[in-house]
Amino acid sequence: MSERNIRVEPIDRQAVEDQEVEIVERKGIGHPDSICDGVAESVAGALARAYLERVGEVLHFNTDETQLVAGEAAPAFGGGEVVDPIYLLIVGRATKHYDGQTIPTETIALRAAREYIEETIPQLEYGEEIVVDVKLGEGSGDLQDVFGEDEVRVPMANDTSFGVGHAPLTETERIVHEAERRLNGEFAADNPYLGPDVKLMGKREGDKIDVTVAAAMIDEHIDDLDAYADAVETVREFVAAVANEHTDRAVDVHVNTADDYESGSIYLTVTGTSAEQGDDGSVGRGNRSNGLITPNRSMSMEATSGKNPVNHIGKIYNLLSTEIAENVVEEVPGIRDLRVRLLSQIGRPIDQPHVADVHVVTADGVSLSDVDDEVEAIVDRELADVTGITRRVIDGELSTF
Repeated sequence: MSERNIRVEPIDRQAVEDQEVEIVERKGIGHPDSICDGVAESVAGALARAYLERVGEVLHFNTDETQLVAGEAAPAFGGGEVVDPIYLLIVGRATKHYDGQTIPTETIALRAAREYIEETIPQLEYGEEIVVDVKLGEGSGDLQDVFGEDEVRVPMANDTSFGVGHAPLTETERIVHEAERRLNGEFAADNPYLGPDVKLMGKREGDKIDVTVAAAMIDEHIDDLDAYADAVETVREFVAAVANEHTDRAVDVHVNTADDYESGSIYLTVTGTSAEQGDDGSVGRGNRSNGLITPNRSMSMEATSGKNPVNHIGKIYNLLSTEIAENVVEEVPGIRDLRVRLLSQIGRPIDQPHVADVHVVTADGVSLSDVDDEVEAIVDRELADVTGITRRVIDGELSTF
């Protein structure tokens, strides 16, 4: 038996795959909320690596309040223009002075933001179509002290908070997640008219799945309305093909359903993101740390992106709970649905949660007593290696949105 407070019990609902109605959403990498998440996390990683290089440890910081104010654009077939630029403000705290050194945190942040935006949304001209500002106040003294205690091998939780993870993904969840990733990967590489602001909403009623796609088209690569209609249909066919790889259920795909061809109201953009035209963004308003928004499941409202990976529970426990759930399902036969909730208590070591609560739906013929010892052992093992999450986040191996 583990010395950690780990509980394994049956879940109080059907497996999500068996529920009559399921709703799943993913905001693509070019969505305004995802831009904020991506920039905040890119800056966080750059700061952590800079601290390690300069002082040998990660000092206190957070950038999880980053905000985006939408601009204004005038798209047109063949190429329009941005009238007013997007404004993005990197907000947070960062230790700038330590052990006689001055660390250029805001310069580091601006450089990281520029690199991320140029890589992720290359159509968006940095400094002209998007203006990035940064305001990083000094970290609070008590939190800096926590980070500076060399004798503390396992960091203390910075907050009383919780993280939630689940596994396995349902067919609808896999379709929504995979379709966005592939649209912004192989599809966009071959079809430059598709912008990175792709949002998918999946709905399953019984055995019928509907996927609604909002796909920002880049005007420079669209010559006229017929070309736009062809692009929409190509996106629809691609998403339908991806969906059919993950399910035998009937799937209908709908793309840009607000379009009105007669009036000329279509989802045409200059830069490939709705941030150019009135759609603001914030860290934490989009995908949870597993890349999805899943109202059929428990979720933490903590923003994962931009938080310090050393002891900020809103980051560590959301990532860790997801990994625990995935590992349990992979290693223990007979589990159809699993939820992991990790609750911290401020000041406790992060490998000793206030409670690690695991809820299980077993397959027919499998009882909880058949699997609970194995489940507890995996949870205990993963908690013992909680600092591995920190290392992998800093190395950029884990996605936070």
